[in-house]
Amino acid sequence: MKILIVEDNKILSDNISKYLEIKWIKNKALFEWKNVLYELNNDNYDLIIMDLWLWDSDWIDICNKIRESWKNIPILILTARDTIKDKIAWFNSWADDYLIKPFLYEELLLRINSLIRRNFSIKWQIINENWLNIDINTKEVKFKNKIIHLSKLEFDLLLYLINNKWKSIDKKEILEKVWWEYDDFGSSRALDIYIWYLRKKIDKNLIQTIRWIWYMIK
Repeated sequence: MKILIVEDNKILSDNISKYLEIKWIKNKALFEWKNVLYELNNDNYDLIIMDLWLWDSDWIDICNKIRESWKNIPILILTARDTIKDKIAWFNSWADDYLIKPFLYEELLLRINSLIRRNFSIKWQIINENWLNIDINTKEVKFKNKIIHLSKLEFDLLLYLINNKWKSIDKKEILEKVWWEYDDFGSSRALDIYIWYLRKKIDKNLIQTIRWIWYMIK
């Protein structure tokens, strides 16, 4: 395993690097975002740890550029921001997880291992269901051979429903499984809106509503 650390606070960067080395995890530290794409082009990394404050409004653009060429690599955001607005932004970028500063290094390691396991378990997996094609490796979604552009949360929601095909899933379960870390953001109304997004982008009959309580893909 090798991790790329992008953190402009040298003390924090050095501490993370030393902790990972103690855990026998190879890593390299960068202190500014402009070198990230170059580094990814010249070495193989299993995960990226990035400080959100490095770029302010540009960080989503950086995540998207990474996803254009490195679709598999997990991105873990380090940030001091934890507002609802920030969480919505994270959901709609292709960042995979985030950790609020200050944090325990033991939790950082747990997040890293979780992202690596998740990425390994879904690698190369392709789902084909009723004209719907989902490539989990590239995160590409097609319906009747037309590419459908989804946000990260839309993709995660669709994938969860597809993996539970023919099962009536109540809203509480979906909120717990898909919005699992963001209880204050997840709500029944927010779920209804994202279901509407999926129907509008893919097909109005894709997801069935059952008694206003459950959702199902047949």
